[in-house]
Formats: sequence, C-alpha cells, structure tokens
Amino acid sequence: MSTDAIVLLKADHKEIKSLFKQFQQAGEDATVTKGRLVEKMIELLTVHTYIENEIMYPEVRRLLPDLEDDVLESYEEHHVADVLVMELAALKPDAERFDAKTTVLIENVTHHIEEEEEDWFPKVRAGLGRKQLAEMGERLLAAKKKAPRSPAQPSALKKTIDAVVK
Repeated sequence: MSTDAIVLLKADHKEIKSLFKQFQQAGEDATVTKGRLVEKMIELLTVHTYIENEIMYPEVRRLLPDLEDDVLESYEEHHVADVLVMELAALKPDAERFDAKTTVLIENVTHHIEEEEEDWFPKVRAGLGRKQLAEMGERLLAAKKKAPRSPAQPSALKKTIDAVVK
C-alpha cells in the first residue's frame, strides 16, 4: 500500500463517502442501521480530522506558505464538522433531528472533500516531492494508530477547543 499522504487521505474520503451513501439509501425507518452508520462515520471523521489537523495541515502550512489561507479554511470546515459530530454523538438515532443533523454533516463534509480533492491536493502535490508526501504519509499512518476514535475522548475535544480558540 502506498504511503503517499494524498493517496491515504483520498482512501479515507472514499470510505467516508461510502458510509454517507449507505446512510442516504437506508430508508426513512432504518433507525438501527442509520445509528450504526453514524457511529462509524463519527469514528472515521474523528480519526481523519485528527491526522489532518496534527500532521497534514501544519506541515503543508510550514512547507507551502502560499496555501495558508486554504489550510485555515480547512481548519474551520473541520471545526463545523466536529461540532456536528459532537452533537450527533449525543443523539439517539430515533431523535427528531438525527437525520437532519446527519444530512447537514454529510453536505458539509462532502463539500470539504470536493475542495480538497479538486483544488487543494493538486496544489500540495505540485508543491511537495514524492519523498515528502511519502514521509508525511508514514506520519499520518502512525498518527492514525493513536488517534481518538470518538469526540468524547479528551484529546479529540481538546483539539476541537484549540482549533476554535486559534
């Protein structure tokens, strides 16, 4: 498997989008299924946000200062997703706003993924060499192992608060 940072992040995106599609196709009364899908979404998004915030964004910001505005926008998009994830984690799948809140999360994250894949990743690939992306990818994989799996974990909550304060 490639350790190219962009390849790894795109693989995460693909897995997350698959869950989104399953949720959207689950049907109105599929409360149990939707609950399980949202639990998995929360886990994947928490890990993904963590590794981007801890490794990818700071490194790109340092190495490619021209992309700083893009990085700052990505932090804010992550913050919005983090808030929705925390709220969803506290809701039961049969709650009145569960489907609506999940739909808003899906819309926001889908927009973020499209921006990254269509605009930001090509800029990063053009600005960094293969070796840098491979080394960053190895760091992403290592960070995934220690990443929080839930927004309720102290390190995930701290990252969200830190992002808001900045």
